[in-house]
Amino acid sequence: MAVCAALDDDEVGALELIMTSRRLEPNETLVEEGATKKRVFTLTSGMLRLSVALPDGRRQITGFLMPGDYLGLADDKVHSASAEAVEPSALCAFPVRQMEALTARYPKLQDRLHRFTRAALRQAREHQLILGRLAPVEKLASFLVLLSARAVEHRLAPSPVRLPMSRGDIADYLGLTVETVSRSFTKLRNQGLIAMPDPHAIEIVNAQALKAVAGLPDHGS
Repeated sequence: MAVCAALDDDEVGALELIMTSRRLEPNETLVEEGATKKRVFTLTSGMLRLSVALPDGRRQITGFLMPGDYLGLADDKVHSASAEAVEPSALCAFPVRQMEALTARYPKLQDRLHRFTRAALRQAREHQLILGRLAPVEKLASFLVLLSARAVEHRLAPSPVRLPMSRGDIADYLGLTVETVSRSFTKLRNQGLIAMPDPHAIEIVNAQALKAVAGLPDHGS
């Protein structure tokens, strides 16, 4: 899933020469919004949350990165969002200029980055779709369905859906309060659509009905 998968075994060495490893503890900041972009990153384990500061001092979480996801591709000279670890996380870091040189040298690497760009644009559209939902329970259902679909893309099981982030993180992603998020979880559970064996693991009991609540087609997201 990571960027290095684009290269053959005898080519990966060129990427490893410019790579450094980075580990983050929960809530540790990787990059700040507005900071000069010096490196790009591939997440190899854990989860990152992306957020932007609102004028009134609040934050809007704009996305969650899963292992294999790439950070920094859509940014220009500065990072457009802050990135923090949701849970213990590991990353590979690559200096921007040296990475650009490698993409010019290996067209397959450039194609891989284009795929990451398309995925990031799709996820941004999905976030807009979620925020456009009127009812909080629709927003939460959309979030769970789309997160389940992303898990499948990352070669994981569609259920249970891992939620290592806090309810506050989910609230800031959906544009809701923590209390409303909790009530929406309870409503979906009482309707028999999900089960919550663990606060950070949501079992999808009725995927078809959950997609219907989310307003998504049953054939996928």
